[in-house]
Amino acid sequence: MSGVSQAAEGPDKSSESAKHGPWLKWAKRGFTLFFFIAVPVLLFTLMKNLDWNEVTHALESYKPGTLALGFVVAAGSYLTYCGFDVLARRYTEHKLSVTQIIPVTFVCYAFNLNLSSWVGGIALRYRLYSRLGLDVPTITRILSLSLITNWLGYMLLGGFVFAGGFIDLPDGWKIGDTTLQLIGFVLLVVCFGYFVACRFSRKRTWTVRKQQLVLPSLNQALRQALLGALNWGLMALLIYVLLPENAFYPAVLGILLISSIAGVIAHIPAGLGVLETVFITLMQHQFSKGQLLAALIGYRVIYFLIPLILAVVVYLVLENRAKAMRSKNQARMAQ
Repeated sequence: MSGVSQAAEGPDKSSESAKHGPWLKWAKRGFTLFFFIAVPVLLFTLMKNLDWNEVTHALESYKPGTLALGFVVAAGSYLTYCGFDVLARRYTEHKLSVTQIIPVTFVCYAFNLNLSSWVGGIALRYRLYSRLGLDVPTITRILSLSLITNWLGYMLLGGFVFAGGFIDLPDGWKIGDTTLQLIGFVLLVVCFGYFVACRFSRKRTWTVRKQQLVLPSLNQALRQALLGALNWGLMALLIYVLLPENAFYPAVLGILLISSIAGVIAHIPAGLGVLETVFITLMQHQFSKGQLLAALIGYRVIYFLIPLILAVVVYLVLENRAKAMRSKNQARMAQ
C-alpha cells in the first residue's frame, strides 16, 4: 500500500481557512467553557441530596468475585484496543513486532482516557513509535486507522442500540425516543456506507488535511468494526457488572455511548463529571444515586486509574529500552 504523503492545498482553501479560523477558534473555546461550567452545576444539582453512606456501603459490598470479573473485563477491553494497532500493522506493512506494538498501544490508551487524546492518542503515539523507528507518515496512518476503528465500532453498536429503542429517555429530554432512533438509523447507514466504499470504491486514496489516506479492504473494514464494537461493548460490560443485578445491559451500553459523545463535546479530560451526570440523569429512575455513583467510581478505578499507574511504569520501561529496540528494528527492516 502507498504511504501517507504531503499534498499542497490550494490558495482558495487556505485563505478561506484563515478567514474563518478565528471565529471557529473562539466558538470552540466558548462551547468548551460552557460545558466546563454546565456539567459541574448539573452534577451538583443531581447529587446535592446524595446519601454518601449509601455510596460507601455499596462500594464495600462488592464481592471479590465481582471485582475480579471487572478486572478481567477491563483487561479484555485494553487487549482489544491494542488490536487496533495490531490491525494497522498489516494496513501499513511496517515491521514492528506485535510484542512491541501492544505495550505502546496500552500506554497510549491509558493516557488517552485519563489525560485527553492529544496527550495519549496522538503525542505519545508519535513519540513512542518514532523512537521504535517508524516514520511520521506511517504513524499517521496507524493513528487514522485506530480512530476510524474506534468510531466505526461506536456507530455500529450505537446504531443498533439507538434504533432498537433500548434506552428509556426521561420525558423532559428534548431529544426524544423517536429522534434517538432516527440517529441510530443514520449511524447504521454511515457504517454500512463505509463497508460499501471499502468493497466497491475505485478511488482508494483521499487527501485529508494534507495527508493521503488509503481505503482498506472490506475484510479489514469488517475487522475494524468487530474490534471497535467489542471494545465499546466490554467497557459497558464493566459498568454492567458493577451495577445491581437487575440492570439491563443494552440500556447501559446505550447510555455509555451517549455519555462518550457528551464527553467529546465537553472536552473534559476523562469525561470527568460528564459520565456521572449522564448515567445518573438517565438511570436514577431505576437505581438509587448511591448505587449508580458507586458503580461509576468502581469503573473509574478499574478502567482508568489502575491502568494509568501501570501505563506509567510501562512507559518508563519503553523509554529506557527504546534505543536498543530501535536498533533491532532497523536491522530487521534492512534485511
